[in-house]
Amino acid sequence: MIEHFQWLPFLLAISVLTMSPGVDTILVMRNAAQGGWRLGFLTSLGICMGLFAHATLSALGLSVILLGSAGLFTVFKLLGAAYLVYLGVQALRSVMKPVGMTFTDKGASKPLTAWGGFRQGILSNVLNPKPIVFYMAFLPQFIDPSYSALGQSLFMASLHFIIAMTWQTFLALIVHKARVWLARPRVAQVLDGLTGLLLVGFGVKLALSQR
Repeated sequence: MIEHFQWLPFLLAISVLTMSPGVDTILVMRNAAQGGWRLGFLTSLGICMGLFAHATLSALGLSVILLGSAGLFTVFKLLGAAYLVYLGVQALRSVMKPVGMTFTDKGASKPLTAWGGFRQGILSNVLNPKPIVFYMAFLPQFIDPSYSALGQSLFMASLHFIIAMTWQTFLALIVHKARVWLARPRVAQVLDGLTGLLLVGFGVKLALSQR
């Protein structure tokens, strides 16, 4: 196994990656604003469970096949981009509803369920090829060939899981504290509008990216 001091670069890189604003941050904060910290927590749980899928694919070499096939990678990338655009459009649709409309009003969007938040999280992560590229480029540097690559990859994914869950739950709690203010109709519409634009933007950027 790798020496203890060699874990420091890994932990620092994972921490910076986790705390960098992106799709994960947007989804967790938006869902926490809509359904409280528990919904934000479940969204984060879905996102972080996806890390184990990427670690497994990386260790088994499937990511090499995916990255080595331009056509297959493009299809996978476009699926992820389409899902981000879909989430963005859903958020933008809520901006169009009359101010003050509640979830019980006719024509209003249904509140996101616990399962819905978890599903959004895991799908946004699993369908995003960025973690695949990162895990393939980064994890092998810390793999000891004398031991199971899968076991070591899953262990590192577990460390990533703990860091990401801690950070994203912290964000969900902060948003939950400000939920009364965020629930104001005008504020909620602005939040949904910004979230929708960012998600659509991330989706378009992903679709146009080379890798």
